[in-house]
Amino acid sequence: MTVREPVPWETPGPLSGPIGVPLVDLLDRLLATGVVVSGDLVIAIADVPLVRLSLHALLSSVSERMPAPWADGGPL
Repeated sequence: MTVREPVPWETPGPLSGPIGVPLVDLLDRLLATGVVVSGDLVIAIADVPLVRLSLHALLSSVSERMPAPWADGGPL
């Protein structure tokens, strides 16, 4: 069995080996700190905006060790 070294992020050519950070670890780091997703979509005809959709979302993991910021346990 041969051991392959991780490919550094700065490689100018195509990737031929495993990436330096596994996707699961990257998602774990992002959700542990929280991620804000934001975007706008505008549908227009002849430069006249007809519909505008805005998305703002916060993605974060939930921990039982952290108390809820609400006195009654939550808004639901």
